[in-house]
Amino acid sequence: MLIRAKAPLRLSFAGGGTDIPPFPQEEGGCVLSATINRYAYGTLRPREDGQICIESLDFGLSVSYSVEDKLVYDGKLDLAKAAILKLGGNKSTGFDLFLHSDAPPGSGLGASSAMMVVLVGLLKEFKSLPLTDYEIADLAYVIERKELGIQGGLQDQYAATFGGFNFIEFLPDRVVVNPLKISQDVINELQYNLLLCYTGKTRLSAGIIEDQIQRYKRCETESIQALREIKRLTIEMKNALLRRDLDVFGELLHEEWQQKKKLSPKVSNPELDELYEIARREGALGGKITGAGGGGYMLLYCRFDKKHKIAEKLKALGCVIADFAFEPFGLQTWRVGHG
Repeated sequence: MLIRAKAPLRLSFAGGGTDIPPFPQEEGGCVLSATINRYAYGTLRPREDGQICIESLDFGLSVSYSVEDKLVYDGKLDLAKAAILKLGGNKSTGFDLFLHSDAPPGSGLGASSAMMVVLVGLLKEFKSLPLTDYEIADLAYVIERKELGIQGGLQDQYAATFGGFNFIEFLPDRVVVNPLKISQDVINELQYNLLLCYTGKTRLSAGIIEDQIQRYKRCETESIQALREIKRLTIEMKNALLRRDLDVFGELLHEEWQQKKKLSPKVSNPELDELYEIARREGALGGKITGAGGGGYMLLYCRFDKKHKIAEKLKALGCVIADFAFEPFGLQTWRVGHG
């Protein structure tokens, strides 16, 4: 018997940064995001010999140990080890874990958090734990951010767990996921006008986020004002989407990116700024680097008759255009009777 899970990666349109403590606790944050048809995947195969074997295609790594061994966080598949410890996977007769995803870690699509959600989903099924979607997302957040101390916000775990278009509020004492009812024609039009391209550079978001947190803690005026402005723009973007005003949505994407760059000089760099300016000159209404910034994927909102020209220009500069579709479902787990 096999247990499988998949969780979607996400495009964060606005609000990134306002979900990173201590801002949500002090002022409340919010994020507008949607999941796409790129996924983190996992398979769990029970064993009877007391061995746990983890294989990750993304990192080209595999580790094996006994359920009685003390797990050590050593940089080798620590996400999986932490999930196993937290959910009692080491109190079992053992299992194989096989993990892979559709985007490299550091791409800005929330891949590592989606993988953590997959791990929680697999172990929940394996141990028959009665967890709600909110509990799954919170557990994934706690394991990644608190147990392992990986810097970052709260949005990715909730996006991967719930799926679809969401306006997520980060309040001092809780998270509220508001699914947005957006008609299929608006989703189709948005998808038709958005261009996702891989800039060819992955980055470690922790350094960018740490710099951002320190600036906030030092009460740097520019950083605090930028976060407040990002929060305001996120609400405006949600409203533009619900009003079906997609050109305004595209323009707000540009405004949000200008504010995001004020959070830390590491969010962008001259190379990314130049790519973005070229896209704007060719007719993009707005855009941003997805995730914490510094590299990974660039998302652009283009008028339909300019999109192909922008794509050609970016391809000539070494970017890779990535096809995608929006994914309405979040974490899914299922069982297969063989294997």
